[in-house]
Amino acid sequence: MLAHRLTRIALWTLAGLAVLILAAFLWLRQSPYWAGITLFSERNRVENFRAMDRVFPARTVRRGEDIWGFDRAPAPLPDIYDFGGAPYDLAAFLDRTETTGLLIVHQGAITHEEYRQGADETSPFTSWSMAKSVLSALIGIAVDEGHIASIRDPIGQYVPILAASGYADVPIEDALTMSSGVAFDEDYDNPVSDINMLFIRAMAMGVPVEETLAGLERVRDPGTYNDYVSSDSMALGLVLEAATGLAPSDYLASRLWGPMGAEADASWSTDRTGREFALCCLNATLRDWARFGRLYLEGGAREGRQIVPAGWVAASVNPEAPHLQPGENPASHWTFGYGYQWWIPESPQGDFLAIGVWGQYIYVDPTRDVVIVKTSADPLFDDHDHESVAAFRAIARAVAGD
Repeated sequence: MLAHRLTRIALWTLAGLAVLILAAFLWLRQSPYWAGITLFSERNRVENFRAMDRVFPARTVRRGEDIWGFDRAPAPLPDIYDFGGAPYDLAAFLDRTETTGLLIVHQGAITHEEYRQGADETSPFTSWSMAKSVLSALIGIAVDEGHIASIRDPIGQYVPILAASGYADVPIEDALTMSSGVAFDEDYDNPVSDINMLFIRAMAMGVPVEETLAGLERVRDPGTYNDYVSSDSMALGLVLEAATGLAPSDYLASRLWGPMGAEADASWSTDRTGREFALCCLNATLRDWARFGRLYLEGGAREGRQIVPAGWVAASVNPEAPHLQPGENPASHWTFGYGYQWWIPESPQGDFLAIGVWGQYIYVDPTRDVVIVKTSADPLFDDHDHESVAAFRAIARAVAGD
């Protein structure tokens, strides 16, 4: 008798737990956290990457009234590009890397524009780390306006909460070049890495991002080793906000997005406190990403009006320090070189890139007057960066008639 009673109790307990688990799951499905949980799933990521306002809160970046127009000069893409001494099919590469958008501009004219996987010209493609290059432009403008006295100033001078952290005496310039020496695990495959925990703490736990950065420690001298850590960019966002007294999205709208002639409002994803993720997650149309690339192609100027200081643009994409040079480099974590939040590919040809995870690129070739924007949902993005540069260089040569 007792055994039967215990069995009934156990069954009712299990049934109750099942109901609670089901209720919790159904609640989670309807909660604002579900999109974040399924952000990178194969089924959802393509749509999520152009609907980030459903994944994270966001601040609007307003466009101006004077749109910077493009001419049209349609031209075919090359069929083949060379990579590692072998020919590859470009169309197959675009399919293989799960391309969602591709736009090519030559001499101010769009030569090719295509959208895939449900996207169109109104889709706000998320930047991931391409936003770092936009952040760099804003830092350059803030220096020019006198908000930041010198990029050799220490970060702790501008951001008091970091004055006791590993960032306390790191010069702004060394954060710009990912050379802070601060320890930060950027491994996206490790669920408890620093980069993943930063998002979990900010979004699920409501911990302000600056509190996470305040707990980071430095493991080497600044300015000696190039190690890609997104905490450097987040620290720069805090510097920008403290120095200008404006939220980064507002500063972007008034100093860059409007003057640049963007055709659409953008949005910048934030944490639960409303602070922009300066390290990523700026969401904009393909054409507006191309406008930003074109601005750097033309030395920071739009039709003769200087928006980003020309000297800043030049310094951003022409690193001089040995540890920032492309190629095999014992003082760098990778074979691409690094400027002020811009990448310099191997075998430099004067070209440079903004790169975001999952295959987001703004490629700029000033020699050939070409800008290429590619957005993607590529799970093998780390394996394809070098091949992407090879493909971009072939496209640039083709449209320029080389």
